[in-house]
Amino acid sequence: MNRRGLREGPERTCALTRQARAPEDLIRFVVGPGDALVPDIRRKLPGRGVWVSLSAAAVGEAVKRRAFERSLKTKVTVSPDLAAEVDALLVRDAIQALAMANKAGLVSTGFAKVEAQAGAGRPAAVIAASDGAEDGRRKIGQALRRAATPKDIPVVAIFASAELELALGREHVIHAALAPGPATEGFLARWRRLVRFRTNDAGETAFIDPTESDARDQTKTEPAGPKAE
Repeated sequence: MNRRGLREGPERTCALTRQARAPEDLIRFVVGPGDALVPDIRRKLPGRGVWVSLSAAAVGEAVKRRAFERSLKTKVTVSPDLAAEVDALLVRDAIQALAMANKAGLVSTGFAKVEAQAGAGRPAAVIAASDGAEDGRRKIGQALRRAATPKDIPVVAIFASAELELALGREHVIHAALAPGPATEGFLARWRRLVRFRTNDAGETAFIDPTESDARDQTKTEPAGPKAE
């Protein structure tokens, strides 16, 4: 049985590695106005696409090796900062999804409220600003462990407070809790995609443990989805 027969759904080939992957494991690019290469993170833009693995390192290497031009068989203008531009688009996509969850009434903010919900095991996810105090993260982590019915609740800790303020339309956002719902799942899917891009691993995501005291040890890779033991 060939590799394609082992999985369902369409596959696309990475222009750098020449490996076939599912579209969600790749970033699509198209030729835009002025023959400039444009990231298509939603995979909706018209035109012939070229695909690269969901990895900042892979995108950077594809630029260096002129993989886009070879795959498209035409001259295109490729930004030397393409990986950073993709990262910014993925951040914006996640922030917009968080704003949608907020509009759906699924987001609560404030340390006391988030700590109480975490202790009750109610949130679908908890957010801690990346520039927030370490003590707050530690206490939220303790509350998650004290939950009467422990759950694998992901903690999102890669967005700065300014980004959270933009998404939620309020000031001084350091902690937030997301209730279960489709909009929350949409945000988490985009968060996982962003983390996968940054960690240069198209097959895994990251769970950030707020109980770790050393920030260098806060990130570990685990299977995509909520934290699994």
